[in-house]
Amino acid sequence: MVKTGQADYPLHRDVLNSRALAETFAKQGSYFHPQAYPEGCPQHPSYAQGHGSIVGACATILKAAFNGNSSFQTLNNGNIQTASDDGLSLISYEGSDASQVTINGEINKLASNIGLARNFAGVHWRTDYSDGLKLGEAVALSILRDQKACYEEEFSGFEITKFDGTTIAV
Repeated sequence: MVKTGQADYPLHRDVLNSRALAETFAKQGSYFHPQAYPEGCPQHPSYAQGHGSIVGACATILKAAFNGNSSFQTLNNGNIQTASDDGLSLISYEGSDASQVTINGEINKLASNIGLARNFAGVHWRTDYSDGLKLGEAVALSILRDQKACYEEEFSGFEITKFDGTTIAV
């Protein structure tokens, strides 16, 4: 908008004169950067991200169901698999940190990948994802608290490591 004189935002001249901006205009006929999807972005509010909220809730429920501190190396007889360099097969992971690959770590990574993919697509901002995770987590924790009161047998509750790294008992 600044480049075409339709606005006067305080942008540094390096941005306005960048090669990327010129190449975008040459290719797209517009200074706006293209979306990953040709139809553009959704016509709904972006905050908080729906994908992030849902995956935050689902990940939190999974953390309640499993001992998240368990190492995959212990669970899988030391045989953690990873993608080969060409991505066409699985190979054994030989990293020195293999014993630190935990269930919680993998759940967090999956949740992060789902939320971040929406950002990469140009549909959301970073805080839409990061706050969406926290919103989903809060909803799941509330549900777990409510469900705990429904158990007739003795149940001490869940211990969960939240996305921020703190551990809580529910």
